[in-house]
Amino acid sequence: MPLWALATPLVSFLILVAAFAMSAVGTAMSALCGVALIATVVAAVHHAETVAHKVGEPFGTLVLAIAITVIEVALIVSMMLAGGEGVAALARDTVYSAVMIIVTGVIGICLLVGGVHHKEQSFRVEGANAGLGALMALATLSLVLPTFTESAPNGAYSRSQLLFAGAASLVLWGVFVFVQTVRHRDYFLPRVNAADEDLHAEPPTAGRAWASFGLLLVALVTVVGLAKALSPMIEAAVVRAGAPRAVIGIAIALLVLLPETWAAIRAARADRLQTSLNLAIGSALASIGLTIPVVGAVSALLGLNLVLGVAGKDLVLLLLSFMVATVTLAHGRTNVMQGAVHLVIFAAFLFLSLVP
Repeated sequence: MPLWALATPLVSFLILVAAFAMSAVGTAMSALCGVALIATVVAAVHHAETVAHKVGEPFGTLVLAIAITVIEVALIVSMMLAGGEGVAALARDTVYSAVMIIVTGVIGICLLVGGVHHKEQSFRVEGANAGLGALMALATLSLVLPTFTESAPNGAYSRSQLLFAGAASLVLWGVFVFVQTVRHRDYFLPRVNAADEDLHAEPPTAGRAWASFGLLLVALVTVVGLAKALSPMIEAAVVRAGAPRAVIGIAIALLVLLPETWAAIRAARADRLQTSLNLAIGSALASIGLTIPVVGAVSALLGLNLVLGVAGKDLVLLLLSFMVATVTLAHGRTNVMQGAVHLVIFAAFLFLSLVP
């Protein structure tokens, strides 16, 4: 194992501990946290790829997606329990931002990078469409229907509706994981690329794979912790700019999704678009399939207000993103045009979040 890959998560974790031990994070510590965050993202991708090489696809992408989502859920629940302004809509803003970032931003940049380097790329339609169909159903149950139900006001579910939506999300995500890893695993395997050196390299030993798995967890915890440590600075910048509070959730989601994004871009550049799509769609599915059941259970047990429904421009952008993704993933081949379309929608999402 390279020394930098071993040291970076540990050193960054110590920086995180020091940041939380301080009464106030100054400019110098904020800059140090920013550098540590970027370095830890690179280290996390390295360890995720080591684990993926050991267990094979699609299990490797599943490891990274689940690990990041579990930590993201823990962060949301901790902020909900702490209370404060905007807590009722925190889960909605986070999940909606994650879906938009992944479906338009991550997939868009992967298609663009892959198209620039390889002109056209191919993937398994069966796997991509299975994931996209599940994602559309989960997003509709969790983010769209609460806007139109009548049992609770203001984009919220009633207690029974929330429990049903949480159970349905968990079941649908579980079925997708079963299909991805057992029943139809071949739908999610990348096409063989003879030029990819990773395919011919010896897999790591079991000891190194377990070490990388442990360091991956440390790195992911550190990434989320550093994102939370930097959030007051981000919030202050948002307030000074007069932007909506939802921008804070977008900024934190962007930071948390950095490891998956970087891993997906690397895979697309290496002409392994299937791996990129596994990472992107799997992460979005895990984000909803794990977040909504846990957040719904916490809010039901503790009697917390929970607003899930999106409306107005957010609803239009969500539907547009799924329509374009359906066209993009319909034929099994992509080029830079599809990447450009996704990125333009992503830019519109960011711009309209700043200027609603």
